[in-house]
Amino acid sequence: MSQQSSATPKPSLQGVRIKARKGAVKAHAKHEPAVFRDQLFKYFETVQEDDFDAYTTKLIQAGGTLEFLKYAVDLFEIILVGGLLQPGGSYVDDGAPLSPFTIFNVKDPAQIQDIKPYVEVLNKLIRRYKYLQKPLEETSLSSLLQYTNRWTPAQKDKLCYAVGLLMSQGLANASCLLSLTKDHLVKNDGSINAITLIFRAYLSEQSMEHLSGTLKRGGVKDLLLYFPANKRDPKTLDEFFRKEGLPQVAEWWNKKQTALIKESVTKDLTEMIERGDSNELVISAIKTMLEETPLPESELIQCIWQGLMASVDWSTRPDQIEGLALREVTKSAPILEAFCDTAKAQVALINVVQVYCYEDTRIIKVFPQILKVLYNQDCVSDQAIVYWHQKGSKPQGRQHFLKATEALVKFLQEQEDSDEEEEEE
Repeated sequence: MSQQSSATPKPSLQGVRIKARKGAVKAHAKHEPAVFRDQLFKYFETVQEDDFDAYTTKLIQAGGTLEFLKYAVDLFEIILVGGLLQPGGSYVDDGAPLSPFTIFNVKDPAQIQDIKPYVEVLNKLIRRYKYLQKPLEETSLSSLLQYTNRWTPAQKDKLCYAVGLLMSQGLANASCLLSLTKDHLVKNDGSINAITLIFRAYLSEQSMEHLSGTLKRGGVKDLLLYFPANKRDPKTLDEFFRKEGLPQVAEWWNKKQTALIKESVTKDLTEMIERGDSNELVISAIKTMLEETPLPESELIQCIWQGLMASVDWSTRPDQIEGLALREVTKSAPILEAFCDTAKAQVALINVVQVYCYEDTRIIKVFPQILKVLYNQDCVSDQAIVYWHQKGSKPQGRQHFLKATEALVKFLQEQEDSDEEEEEE
């Protein structure tokens, strides 16, 4: 009986059509950018030129029926450069006209103000269909920027202005700019000219500090990579951006480079002190570093002081901290003295020590004694101390430090008056 039951065929459904999942159908559908483009153009047929509100409405309507996610890259090619592109950056040659809605339709010469309405349409579209932002910033912009050498100068201006505005509004991050570091774009100043246009548009909307944060988050670390190889030096970069009317970019870059140099000098100095290198060797090494990467006097003094203090082991009893500070300053004085040969450097040293003592309250009371050690070791002159006390001090703890050094300053002034009287006699 068991054999008969096993031989009996199982029942099955006849004439039932199993419907495939909607997502599976889309996944296997043929990719037809030209069909998508033609369907999108139909939405634009009744829109008047420069009616940006109508274009916004039509694009949002189109997103309800057309597959914007699947054809996101094609959508942005149509809006940004006017048509579908084939590998290499040239337009697909199928006889189709350029899009009636594209930033390339902006009149020449392009002005940032004329690009803004187009970017605002994109802004509203992406706010409605948030999934469009990722393909825009991760694929479309970097792809289009690598073809900037194929556009006419006018088209290049429009695209770069649009990229700058999109970045300033948070619709794209700066990682798209990394595609401009390719060799074929860098030569003949192509990349740096594009970067300049992008920065100019960005800074028309946001501050340099805002742009700095955007570049950092996008992984753009070295602007020199956008210059031809034979022009990659800080002086060329500084002069270039100032000439282009973007001094804030030059100043930001210089400040950034100074910070990196300071960090390097401070680190190297700390390592030399911890190794027990002689003062002469340390001084020589610092001078060598300055020949390669010069620093302003005030920045240099700050580096040296921080490097010297970073090498000190401050893990001692609280009642011995002040004595330790005086011993370390006395030991380090020859190094400081070698670089304090101007009044400006001497006042800078006093201010560095003032801020350091203010921030480390363990040694705030010993500031006058430190100042006296620096004076006795010829790191600072009596004139520098008096000038600092009268009008050169920093705001951090100013009243405390001025009062604490009144006796020392009075002594130096009396000594100076006495010396002048002796000279007259």
